[in-house]
Amino acid sequence: MAGTPTIPSNVTESTDMPSTSLELGLIGNCQIGALIDTDGRIVWCCLPRFDGDPFFSRLMDTTDRGYFAIELQDQVESRQYYQRNTAILCTELTDKYGGRIRITDFCPRFRLYDRTFRPEIVIRRVKCLSGTPVIRIRLRPTTAYGEREPETTRGSHHIRYLGQGRVTRLTTDASITHVLQESPIVLEGELNFALGPDESVTESVNAMCQRFETQTTTYWQEWARGLAIPFEWQNEVIRAATTLKLSTFEDTGAVIAAMTTSVPEAADTQRNWDYRYCWLRDAYFVVHALNRLGTTATMENYLNYIINLVVGAAEHELQPLYGIGGETRIEEKEVRGLAGYRGMGPVRVGNAAYHQVQHDVYGAVVLAANQAFFDERLARPGDEALFRRLTILGEQAARLFDKPDAGIWEYRGRARVHTYSSIMCWAACDRLARIAAHLELDEDATRWRQQADRMHDVICLEAWSESRQAFTESFGGDTMDASLLLMHELGFLAADDPRFVSTVEAIEAELRRGDHLFRYAAADDFGDPENAFNICTFWYIDALWAIGRRDEARRLFENMLECRNTQGLLSEDLDTTSHELWGNFPQTYSMVGLINSALHLSRSWEEAV
Repeated sequence: MAGTPTIPSNVTESTDMPSTSLELGLIGNCQIGALIDTDGRIVWCCLPRFDGDPFFSRLMDTTDRGYFAIELQDQVESRQYYQRNTAILCTELTDKYGGRIRITDFCPRFRLYDRTFRPEIVIRRVKCLSGTPVIRIRLRPTTAYGEREPETTRGSHHIRYLGQGRVTRLTTDASITHVLQESPIVLEGELNFALGPDESVTESVNAMCQRFETQTTTYWQEWARGLAIPFEWQNEVIRAATTLKLSTFEDTGAVIAAMTTSVPEAADTQRNWDYRYCWLRDAYFVVHALNRLGTTATMENYLNYIINLVVGAAEHELQPLYGIGGETRIEEKEVRGLAGYRGMGPVRVGNAAYHQVQHDVYGAVVLAANQAFFDERLARPGDEALFRRLTILGEQAARLFDKPDAGIWEYRGRARVHTYSSIMCWAACDRLARIAAHLELDEDATRWRQQADRMHDVICLEAWSESRQAFTESFGGDTMDASLLLMHELGFLAADDPRFVSTVEAIEAELRRGDHLFRYAAADDFGDPENAFNICTFWYIDALWAIGRRDEARRLFENMLECRNTQGLLSEDLDTTSHELWGNFPQTYSMVGLINSALHLSRSWEEAV
């Protein structure tokens, strides 16, 4: 089926080599994910899960390998779109003679035997739409992070790729000889490619791929139908919500920060990090977005992942990030086999931030877990036993709220008493007071309320700058930090509190660049920041809305929608002049920011209809 584009289609000229940009579409099934460029080339895909070895690594390389292309000879145009309300991506290629093909890409996901079927399989279906198109299959995987290429063996209808203790099988109804030799193929009907584990396909590959596509289409459209979306920007929110869903590792409930590693925050900056893990700082915002969207099963699974971390935390000290399986050690190293995005290495695997001290994580976890006590839809509501576990984190928050840490932005070369971390510690104690009151634990409620009030007073005294007439980035500091735009969202100050309004204005004066916001402007471990941070722009939009500057908030939100790529996705960072996307992709934080801002700003259904 052709599907219906939900975003205006892009038209691009053909290139001989796989391009390197973030004009990419995402497919996946909550087990694996793949990124596909506008010419239908898979340029990034890790197996057997998000943080695995990239089987397709071209996004992080400059050599002619690490991709899966279905090339159209004499191509002159490409058009790409998602089938309506699904994670199924279509790429239509046209040649100079009027021949046209459609590549349909997806990872199977549907209900089977009372559970969700989500195998480590990428399905590619290519169909002739008109003319006599000639295609060429180029399947050039890598292994060991680009250091080697897997060996191959062949069967009558499959190719096996052997490397790094893993065997990956391509099953197809195309000529195996033509695939291996990369020979031209006159496409007369439809060809199918199923890439996954080394398991035999016991039926026609065409029948299997057709059935998988039909059932996967039904799954995603049913899922989208259950979303609680705003009246305005419906397609944009559905795409962001689908992307957020694709970023969940369903086996454990973890939500990764991004699919990629080492896409620089700005060109040639060395700000290249591996984001294929779960950051606790994101927890509250992800849970908040999932709750407002009504995706309770995904939210509950994520909450269970977080609660498991709380139970397993050594001496109840939380790390800033964890592996998607709950791994506590994520050693960082640079790999030699990949040159980096546009050659801008290094390519890093792992993230040393896991052993940093970041006090905001205590608030992030308690804020996320808070949902379990007040949401009657959940199968396992919070109880006194969970509250007692959370109080241990509250004790840590009360002890550490005025102590130096690396901060939300993970400074590697300094430690300060960061105001945002202090506020998040306050939020942990504030929510514990609310939970205790809800559970009718009166003595606990009183104790945690007194603790939160004491912390609030200290923060208001130490983080307020009379000269700036604003709360500053750290106790006694004089610079601004975009995270303080969340003071109202977190309940620390009312939206009409003059201190919040003046803080928003001070952040605006120091960190706004055009219609976008930097995280901070002061030099850090790598020099001066160069690009805006997309989640901060959404926080700024929400703050403007809260303080009554609503027309401006709507204009800036519409502007951010224009900054998405053709498929409606955002990365971490943005060049404020060219609007080129930078940083790891697609960034969960950015998609969550879009969802929450849309829900804040949209007219209600009652007003609109």
